[in-house]
Amino acid sequence: MATIKVVLRKKANKDGTFPLAIRITKDRKTSFMHLGYHVRESDWIEDDQRVKPSHPNSRRLNNFILTKLAEASDKALEIETHKNDVSTKAIKQKIKPKGGATFVPQSKIYLERFVQRDNYNCYIAEKSRVKIFIKYISGKDITKEKPTGKKDEVETGLGDIAFSDVTLGLLERFKDELISKRGAGERTIANYLMCIRSIFSQAIKDGVIEDKYYPFGKGRISIKQTSSTKIGISVTDLRKLERIELSDKSQDHARNLWLFAYYFAGMRISDVLRLRWTDFQNDRLHYKMGKNNKSDSLTIPPKAQAILDKYIGEKRSPNDFVFPDLKVLTDLDDDFETKRRIANVVNRHNKKLHDYIVPAAKIEGKVTMHISRHTFATQAGSKIELQMLQKLYRHSDVRTTIGYQANFINQKADVALMAVVG
Repeated sequence: MATIKVVLRKKANKDGTFPLAIRITKDRKTSFMHLGYHVRESDWIEDDQRVKPSHPNSRRLNNFILTKLAEASDKALEIETHKNDVSTKAIKQKIKPKGGATFVPQSKIYLERFVQRDNYNCYIAEKSRVKIFIKYISGKDITKEKPTGKKDEVETGLGDIAFSDVTLGLLERFKDELISKRGAGERTIANYLMCIRSIFSQAIKDGVIEDKYYPFGKGRISIKQTSSTKIGISVTDLRKLERIELSDKSQDHARNLWLFAYYFAGMRISDVLRLRWTDFQNDRLHYKMGKNNKSDSLTIPPKAQAILDKYIGEKRSPNDFVFPDLKVLTDLDDDFETKRRIANVVNRHNKKLHDYIVPAAKIEGKVTMHISRHTFATQAGSKIELQMLQKLYRHSDVRTTIGYQANFINQKADVALMAVVG
């Protein structure tokens, strides 16, 4: 059993007082939880765990100490009753959870962990979902807003909710609100629910709440995951994109990035933007994919070389970026800031594709930077063996290639259909 005791910490403050803390001891290991009060050693009775009457607020402070000691003892007993093997840190987390035991502070910890892992894309997507859910439980309107361009904090002016109040009924009503106010489809709803579920799982894992409050799973709310449709543009539209004359330099740059990614087997745009001139040697591109750190080299297709020739005049050093979008960054070691910059660049180029280039080229299909990858997969179809596609896509496992390419191989299904109706 753990021993719970109120003590004075040994390190004194500048004014000569000592911090009051709850000491948790078990199996000769100790954790401390500060109570936020400081007492002079001469005013403290160690054996009785209370302050002397000589302390200015002795009665009020002693009542506070008794209350906190009782709460800590109850929480320690509760957690040890349910688990045989528990550490002092787990007991401390149960008594005083990091951040707080309600939804909003735990959601902040959840988002902060994405920042710590330099995962900007997940951070920005999950932050938006957290904000919308907190707005809903606060009674705010969750209708889609027009972007203001200002920094958007998750919890500004919003309320909070206990995990025990995030019930099946509340989540069902939230789903209905997403549909009616934001026009959400099944995939979007699933993303919101998975975000909330992850925050619950984190809180349970950290010992903040008990798993009896978990509203997901069998007999509770289920999450219906749907696969998104992956479609590339046609060969006809691809040729239109290649041939259209664009006098606007920024529009031409967006088109160049899209085509360059396509010419290198649908390279991810984040990898395209990171390319340096030193990555091109002996008529080959040598680069390491950012997503899984997998490296390889490819020959430079003539159409890709023609794009490179457009940017050679902007080369400032052998190790300079090929494309100008990341040249403004002074510290590429800050991976989170680099990914933030890349996301902003991609959004800006996607807007140029949608608003100007697609209408001007009279392209019928949807065109975004990522569609270049889908377009290559569409054109590859069943023409290239899976092992070679795995190499081109830089997939670590061929099963990933099989799953991805299955979205683009329709020949056998077409033959089967025509065998009956054709």
